[in-house]
Amino acid sequence: MTFYSGDMFPQKYRNAIFSAQHGPWKRTTPIGARVMVAYADDEGKATSEPLAQGCIDEDGEYLGRPVDVAQLRDGSILVSDDLVGALYRIWYEGN
Repeated sequence: MTFYSGDMFPQKYRNAIFSAQHGPWKRTTPIGARVMVAYADDEGKATSEPLAQGCIDEDGEYLGRPVDVAQLRDGSILVSDDLVGALYRIWYEGN
């Protein structure tokens, strides 16, 4: 996980926590396999939501397994995937 200090994403993500949910290997129904963001709302209440998901197909097979997240200097996020041996860059362009 990483604390976000960039300014590429909307203000609500400033100082948020980006985390990779790898998911367990031995489970009948796969879970996780996504990138989450947790932040405090205007009232100080902690909330979380998926930032990137879709790594489990309709048959319950893993398509990817996020492992870690890191912030680049431009404010984008890197996500490592140990299932396919890839790095993904996530960025925000606005509306």
